[in-house]
Amino acid sequence: MSGSPALHSSSHSPDHHRNFQFGFIDLLKLIAAQLIVLHHLAFYGPMSDHVRLIAPTLIDWLDSYARIAVQVFLVIGGFLAAKSLSPQGTSTVADPLRVMWRRYMKLVPPFLVATVLAVGASAWASLWMTHYSISAMPTALQLAAHALLLHSILGYESISAGAWYVAIDFQLYALLTMLLWLTGGIARRGAMPWLAPLLVVVGVSASLLYFNRNAAWDAWAPYFFGSYGLGVIAWWARDLSRRPGVVALLIAALLVPTVYALTIDFRSRIAVALVVACALVLVSRHGMLLSRQRFAWIRSFGRISYSIFLVHFPVCLVVNAAFVRFVPARPLLQAGGMVLAWAASLLAGAIFYRFVEIPLSRLSTRASGQGLALQVPAAA
Repeated sequence: MSGSPALHSSSHSPDHHRNFQFGFIDLLKLIAAQLIVLHHLAFYGPMSDHVRLIAPTLIDWLDSYARIAVQVFLVIGGFLAAKSLSPQGTSTVADPLRVMWRRYMKLVPPFLVATVLAVGASAWASLWMTHYSISAMPTALQLAAHALLLHSILGYESISAGAWYVAIDFQLYALLTMLLWLTGGIARRGAMPWLAPLLVVVGVSASLLYFNRNAAWDAWAPYFFGSYGLGVIAWWARDLSRRPGVVALLIAALLVPTVYALTIDFRSRIAVALVVACALVLVSRHGMLLSRQRFAWIRSFGRISYSIFLVHFPVCLVVNAAFVRFVPARPLLQAGGMVLAWAASLLAGAIFYRFVEIPLSRLSTRASGQGLALQVPAAA
């Protein structure tokens, strides 16, 4: 992105184009992260129970629909995973176990710190209120299941609101890693550059037409692979160096199975995922470029989005409990509490990023002997 405050066309240099592309991703993450924090504030209460009396439409919308913002993170997760694992649509995965271990070490150490914070927040909040959002003191097996990202699969209650997403993100990344590794091994025996994209499209179709329509699968990657795979295809389709015919096929792979699945069983979450994937392709190929200065604060929020996701629940829990204990149950005062919890979540996310996520990322990078940048999409 240029230092000029003026708008520039996408005909500028590839570096400018790439900067805007990821600036747009940061913008999407910024918006989606706010919606997820507000969703949990509306869903869990009890401050929102009082605010609903004066703003029922807003609270009901945040309660019921803001959670769909998780689709933004699923699509972006697939987009960035493809950038890392298969930038050209062919596999670069030679050692899948090492790749998956690296991902685990990026996700889990800060997640475990946030889990400990959630345990402490529940104990603190229980001194001031009794509420279903407060988790019981976890058992050793429950903590171990969280550390292994198996809590949903083994039927343990999540200690924090977004714990399920960390597990799903890892499952999806591992699934894509194994798919690319297997197709890479097969492709080495002959020229089959189409194999990995074809299997991703098959996986997206199976997810959208079957797995995502069956809630019994919602603890497993196939349930979410439709949205994640749309992000993968979007990464391949956004490549300006591809032949127009190949781009047309990839865009058809985005649209045809998704639109068909929506005609059979319309799901707003899948419609949102399709819109996000198409937006990533359009912006990457034809986007307008804004100045670096204008995007600085958006990039900052994009960087801390995972930390906001990890710590917002314990912060909101403590603020809810404090307002139950010390503040009158008047809707306007409780609305102020929701705004305070929202702002405190952003501040806590910035602090957590600076003093927890960055140091742990450096340690895990050093431990795995590589220098890849942290690319963890935030989520609900």
